[in-house]
Amino acid sequence: MKIPDIGDTTAENLEGLLAAAAAAATVWAQRPAAERASALMALADGLDAAADELIPVARAETFLPAGRLAGELTRTTFQLRLFAELLTDGGYLDARIDHADDAWPMGARPDIRRVLEPLGPVLVFAAGNFPFAFSVAGGDTCAALAAGCPVVLKVHPGHPRLSAAVGGVAAASLGSAGAPEGLLQLIYGTQAGRDALVDSRIRAGAFTGSIPGGRALFDLAASRPDPIPFYGELGSVNPVFVTRAAAAARGADIAAGFVASYTLGAGQFCTKPGILLVPADSKMLAALAAAARPEPARLLNEKIQSGYTAALAQLLGHDDVDPLGSLDGALVAPPAPALAATTAGALLGDPEALITECFGPAALVATYRDETELLAVARVLEGQLTATVQGEESDAVAPELIRLLAKKAGRVLWNQWPTGVSVTYAQQHGGPYPATTAPTSTSVGTAGITRFLRPVAYQGLPAHLLPAALRDANPLGIPQRVNGKLA
Repeated sequence: MKIPDIGDTTAENLEGLLAAAAAAATVWAQRPAAERASALMALADGLDAAADELIPVARAETFLPAGRLAGELTRTTFQLRLFAELLTDGGYLDARIDHADDAWPMGARPDIRRVLEPLGPVLVFAAGNFPFAFSVAGGDTCAALAAGCPVVLKVHPGHPRLSAAVGGVAAASLGSAGAPEGLLQLIYGTQAGRDALVDSRIRAGAFTGSIPGGRALFDLAASRPDPIPFYGELGSVNPVFVTRAAAAARGADIAAGFVASYTLGAGQFCTKPGILLVPADSKMLAALAAAARPEPARLLNEKIQSGYTAALAQLLGHDDVDPLGSLDGALVAPPAPALAATTAGALLGDPEALITECFGPAALVATYRDETELLAVARVLEGQLTATVQGEESDAVAPELIRLLAKKAGRVLWNQWPTGVSVTYAQQHGGPYPATTAPTSTSVGTAGITRFLRPVAYQGLPAHLLPAALRDANPLGIPQRVNGKLA
């Protein structure tokens, strides 16, 4: 596979790319859903066929194991096919038809019909920790293309050669399916990303990365003369609450599961459980200290490594934090997995310093003396992607704890682990700020298509001027809500 030379996108080249995206937007939005589905299938097939060429490039740039990368590529192509299936169904359009009704209780009702339509060109900022699933052909790209929107993809500096290679496969695959030129294009460099975000032709932005970077881009999107939606996934500590009954019944198993989860992928998952709360008088602290941990694994790049060691050193330097088990090799490259210990009281006393993300293979264990402390910690949490309860069905604290966590997290888990975000119809990968900038949205699962659609109502139009999805004859054969009833 020949990979082109890579350099930052110039202002002149960016102009051409944005013009092409704007031209493609008109064409792609008008393509029947079946044609868009065929293009997504072609892209999935193209990526699968190129796996033997793409995975070595990804391995060289990210240091991730070949098996992990193969699984991630499979997830990426599965997601493309799942969205193609969604398009075939048509329910995502949320077509609503209210016929004229002179007897409507609020006064005569006009004929009014509502459907979701594509926003226009979308700017996607790729993530570094998932070089396939959250990058060129990842979730936001997939959702935008399915919605009828072209994508301008800002390449992550951690895997530029892979991005170029995937981009080449995408261009060929989409082209073979009859997609318009300019449907999926890549840009390189921080300045090009910022310039694209404020360009009036871009109608939405999506980002996965750090809180500072995501917040800066969110503010930029909001400061435009014409502010646009910005879907940023930023940061999360994904706390885990272990009840007394659960600790007594299966504390050793919970400890082993926690170690496996927080060290998965060298702790470089946005859903890594970063804080575990356990009873102070249980055997769990000792079990965690003695638990076997994986061998050191190289992190994605030097920037991630330096950021991780700085964050871990700051955590370990806190007056209320002590090492839990060995810290040998924890602050070198590649880092050995690390655990630290504190108390629920310390979390409550200094949440800003202690309830904070440490991106890499480290986690904080906090002991509590009374289960009311679990509720208190839940109340001080900022927004999270996930929150987990390891409990028993008879736990008196469980109903209130789950109610509190549902206010703070996009996904609440019971006796499971948050790493491994399944691509499904019901998945929610998002949460209140600072987990994301858009808590009503998801970046994983088929509901993500709504990010890049907006509702349009048509009032009093003749039938032949209505979108096909809103015609009484239902030529598309899709679900329609007619006069309030789903047909």
